[in-house]
Amino acid sequence: MEFTFDDSLAQYNVPVKTWLSSSPTRPPLDAMATSTLIFNNDKVLLVQRASTDSMPDQWEAPGGAVDAQDQSILHGAAREMREETGLVAKHFVCRVTLGPGRDEMDVFYNSTATLRICRLGLLVEAESCDAVELDAREHQAHVWASEQQVVEQAMGTMTTPSMQALVVEAFCLRRQAKARLANDEATGNRALG
Repeated sequence: MEFTFDDSLAQYNVPVKTWLSSSPTRPPLDAMATSTLIFNNDKVLLVQRASTDSMPDQWEAPGGAVDAQDQSILHGAAREMREETGLVAKHFVCRVTLGPGRDEMDVFYNSTATLRICRLGLLVEAESCDAVELDAREHQAHVWASEQQVVEQAMGTMTTPSMQALVVEAFCLRRQAKARLANDEATGNRALG
């Protein structure tokens, strides 16, 4: 898997076990899941969970558990993105939090309440967004949703309020990045960071 990532994400270019063991979160975390926020023009990719899976028929950003075998957390995110959507990660842009004044990461328990898991949101550029291919065991449909559709849950119910907040925050981050780029172009500052 070849991809690039912004320097701000270097802390996630380590094995998940390394990151979890150094996390100050208490009680300790047992696992990490990622959510990849992928945009095509001004719409974000959402996938609908299979009707036979937990949280049936609900919508979420593509993602899943980072495995101990993954070279790094970023590699785990890229793997999950490809497995769930068929899309290939090109560049990890930035971390996406739950928004100002909220926790940086969603922390939750698995369905059996045996594992404490954190969710890392990542804004990702895909090599191409032309052909989304879903794994039917996990997801039954996809949509490229506008911010308004996410806010109103027009496509259907999101898996959790935290997932909805994560996706809305991704739209905010994209707007901020576009504004910075426009300002840099207007002032002649071509250095992007």
